[in-house]
Amino acid sequence: MAPALRYASEDLMFDGSSMRVWFVVEHDGEPLTCAITAEALEDHFGAPSLLEASLREAFERGRPAILEACADAIGESNAGVVLHSGVFRAAALHPSRRKPHSTGK
Repeated sequence: MAPALRYASEDLMFDGSSMRVWFVVEHDGEPLTCAITAEALEDHFGAPSLLEASLREAFERGRPAILEACADAIGESNAGVVLHSGVFRAAALHPSRRKPHSTGK
């Protein structure tokens, strides 16, 4: 079972060099830094472009699903994660096969 998570803050940070949107979740009272790729936001949450505003809007639309995927991933790694497009593809086909990458944070 995935751990209970919540967003530690509503703040998002867009990193144009890695094309990721970073955010912080709280897990067992501890903040964990996580991210979702621009590709995942385009493929699964309707971002029409790689512009920061489009990615932020897509993140807001996908907030509940992103948090759920994060909870599943953190349950496996107990560390911050980066959610790639494949995490959401795999979840659609086989919900038990989510394989995010740990951020090491």
